[in-house]
Amino acid sequence: MKKLWNTAFGYFLAAMAAGVFYREFTKFNGFTGRTTLAFAHVHLMVLGTVVFLILGLAAKVTNLTEQKGFHIFCIVYNIALFFMVTMMIVRGIYQTLGTELSRGMDASISGIAGLSHIAIAGALIYLFMIFRKTE
Repeated sequence: MKKLWNTAFGYFLAAMAAGVFYREFTKFNGFTGRTTLAFAHVHLMVLGTVVFLILGLAAKVTNLTEQKGFHIFCIVYNIALFFMVTMMIVRGIYQTLGTELSRGMDASISGIAGLSHIAIAGALIYLFMIFRKTE
């Protein structure tokens, strides 16, 4: 259970860093429009911090962490969230700098982000299946 609290705290720190990076990077570059950098902070806060805080609370009242597939869920979920947020930051940096992406680079960023969203959805579905087995 302590791992869940530590993971939530790690995501909280990453969310704060992403928020500061967004604000300072756009300000430094004189960018005033919308960029996906803003969403990295929110995704880390909600999908990272809040989800793992809820899982920590659930682990206190159930045998969640003892379930066979819970470790697999954590691995898949954390990897998928890492790639999702990384692609948001990469795309946001290009948007802020006004760099025109090639079709291949644009498709690669979108593809990796899309696959990570699918992996997050799959991991959450798997988590619900694990919850059905908890006591």
